[in-house]
Amino acid sequence: MARPARNRGEWRPAAHLPVARVAVDVALAHLDRPFDYCVPEHLDAVAVPGVRLRVRFAGRLVDGFLLERVAESAHTGKLAWVEKVVSPEPVLSPEVAALCRTVADRYAGVFADVLRLAVPPRHARVESEAPKERAEPTTEPVDELRGEPAPQPADSAVPAVAELARRPGSDSVAVNAVSERDPTGGPADSAGATAHRPAGESDRPGGGGPAADSGDGPGERPADPADLPVPEHPQRPGAGPVGPAGGERADRPGGEPAEGGGAGSADQSAGERADQPGGEPAARSGAGSSVDQSGGERADRPGGEPAARSGAESADQSGGGSTPRPGVVPDAWRRYQRGPALLDALAGGRAAHAVWQALPGECWPERLAEVAAATVAAGRGAVLVVPDQRDVAALHDACAARLGAGEVVALTAELGPAERYRRWLAVRRGQVRVVVGTRSAAFAPVERLGLLAVWDDGDDLHAEPRAPYPHVRDVLVLRAHSAGAALLVGGFARTAEAHLLVESGWAREVVADRATVRAAMPRITALEETAGQFARDPDSRAARLPHIAFEAARSALGSGLPVLVQVPRAGYLPWLACGACRETARCRHCAGPLGLVHQGGRAAAGDDARPTGVGRAGPSDAASAGLPHCRWCGRADSAFRCPACGSRRLRAGVVGSGRTAEELGRAFPGITVRLSGGGAPVHTEVAARPELVVATPGAEPRAPGGYGAALLLDGWALLSRPDLRVAEETLRRWMAAAALVVPHTRGGRVVVMADAAIPVVQALVRWDPAGHAAAEYASRAEVGFPPAMRMAAVEGSAAAVADVLAELPKAVEVLGPVEVDPIGPGAGGPGDEPPEIRERALLRVPRAEGRAMAAALHAAQAARTARKVPDPVRVRLDPVEIG
Repeated sequence: MARPARNRGEWRPAAHLPVARVAVDVALAHLDRPFDYCVPEHLDAVAVPGVRLRVRFAGRLVDGFLLERVAESAHTGKLAWVEKVVSPEPVLSPEVAALCRTVADRYAGVFADVLRLAVPPRHARVESEAPKERAEPTTEPVDELRGEPAPQPADSAVPAVAELARRPGSDSVAVNAVSERDPTGGPADSAGATAHRPAGESDRPGGGGPAADSGDGPGERPADPADLPVPEHPQRPGAGPVGPAGGERADRPGGEPAEGGGAGSADQSAGERADQPGGEPAARSGAGSSVDQSGGERADRPGGEPAARSGAESADQSGGGSTPRPGVVPDAWRRYQRGPALLDALAGGRAAHAVWQALPGECWPERLAEVAAATVAAGRGAVLVVPDQRDVAALHDACAARLGAGEVVALTAELGPAERYRRWLAVRRGQVRVVVGTRSAAFAPVERLGLLAVWDDGDDLHAEPRAPYPHVRDVLVLRAHSAGAALLVGGFARTAEAHLLVESGWAREVVADRATVRAAMPRITALEETAGQFARDPDSRAARLPHIAFEAARSALGSGLPVLVQVPRAGYLPWLACGACRETARCRHCAGPLGLVHQGGRAAAGDDARPTGVGRAGPSDAASAGLPHCRWCGRADSAFRCPACGSRRLRAGVVGSGRTAEELGRAFPGITVRLSGGGAPVHTEVAARPELVVATPGAEPRAPGGYGAALLLDGWALLSRPDLRVAEETLRRWMAAAALVVPHTRGGRVVVMADAAIPVVQALVRWDPAGHAAAEYASRAEVGFPPAMRMAAVEGSAAAVADVLAELPKAVEVLGPVEVDPIGPGAGGPGDEPPEIRERALLRVPRAEGRAMAAALHAAQAARTARKVPDPVRVRLDPVEIG
């Protein structure tokens, strides 16, 4: 690097490509575009696309990323200088920049906000460490479709980051490459798709035609793959859903996208696949997205137990190594109807799209490690995203055992800044091929990306709590589409969004047949499923633990296996009710719910407790005195009186995990009772011995060999929540616990404390997550709710919400606005200032209009930030909670 002149007036522009297009770190909607700066001569060598730099913006130095260098700028005035290149490390790859721009557009967000999620903060000491060398593969990957060396990652192309980081309508840049069309009418060239494309070759067979356009007219496909059930531009040849190979696909008439409930996109027969829009075949030269399932008979274990829980598939590996030979399918995947086809597609480097329904008792970390190994065997990388740290540890161990510790890295928020950046840099430099992590790992800059997988996509931890609030599943769908990578959405349950991918034909389901499912699942019993059950236990309706639950627990403990007890609420008695009229007991100051905490091992209050005494105590005093306290403001209520009936009696409205463990300890003397979650330490694994494990949803520890029984308590508490996804979320939590129980052939029992006539209970009893997801999607489509429609939530002050709604087109249907209940201390209690009234409006449009609604919301936010309006408005597209 040349020495800079002392006086900035003596700086000279670089001789070659002197203009730098920079994405400044300013999260204002009206400034969401790249800006042009002049590259000084002394920074010419280090100012390459993707580096961090500092520029002067609005009179102050701000950080930014160099997106592109060009010969000249459209700006007619004098350009400011690039002040400093913070580091010569090109941390922002073209593929990740394109993804960030697409995510920002989909969620009406700002490019700078998404970049903060994708690129971790710099750590100078880590960056200066010598990079570790990784041995290159001995054989060069070959593109099976062309019979020539496979294209290298788009990162090798120096320019083009900026072309993927532009908003439609910005002055200094062009339209987002995912939605842009070239003059010939074909799909636009993105950096990841065009860096090594042979001249004259299109992204799809047959070149650009009407179906490749991104307009809004009949027969055209929208530009956002998540706006419709299927992506608007089909993948390059060989990409697509998993299905039997060698077969033909039924053409979709007119080349129109699969809409209207997915007609024509349901499961195809064993030898057929639906053609891509436009009537072009999805694969050429026999290189379809899947292969024939010959030799794919199920390798069922006796009694239906899952095959090879702990890496016993090593017999299928070549030469005793950890990477499977191409064409060799682990036995566990043969139990699924399209399991061998999925593994073969990944080993062949083809972009298969699949929704995987794991069998009960399945060791899912081993299965994901196997698909990652198949991807690595094809010379490509994989990104595996799971909900929490426990899942990351289990999956990382499974991948490291199969691939080697040097081929996989874990990226989580729990890592310190230095270690996280060290691991992230190893991925960016191409030293690691497989990334395992939580939400932010979805943006990991893996070279030659071949597989994107998400486990348990219904978990709310996959929803980003920071703007623009993207969901991991949607991010991976967008990335799989743009990068031409395979996508695997797995879980014991299935969300309506995952079912939409199957219903539309964009993905295929990987499921086992009913005989295999029945052999692997435990026996599941609900309340009053037979008349004889009620005759034997008439009090089962009122009892929290009916006779069948005690019977299942005793049987499992007698056989030497642990018993899992799932309790939906944490705490001791988190919710109290009037002992006479059963109305919720509320604080007289802020109307918050009253609860009771554990009293150091002694009984705090029974189901029918009468508070006595007069006085006022703080939260800690209330806990020590055994007084009910408000869960919002913390005030104690030592003289409760029900405002509805005047009674002073209190009873337990909801029993938490702490009180449940106490009651079970009395009911099963001599048996260890262990708490997991709900304020207690979360255990990863428990011993295979007789003990009771009381856990909250998501904190259930694994047991070697499985649990003998699972008791799913307080089903009404899960099903009574006022939320659109309540049935889906309840089934997901129940299945996650039931999947830890041994099969019924070994005496496995699951007792769910809910009415057997409820549809979600029936789906659990039958172990039919796909059928429940189909019914859930159909019911939401009937009333116009996601995922059948695109929906947005706009929340803020009444004036601010009205200001945003006034900017929307008439095609957007507005529900509300309605007032949002104030929550927490100072929410309108005596002596408190009245809180500001906040409102929320829900907006919805057909999926085909989702991009237009997002653009309108972004424009409304840009107009507000340009006017420097003080009242903020929170905009969330496709919110997880609609409530």
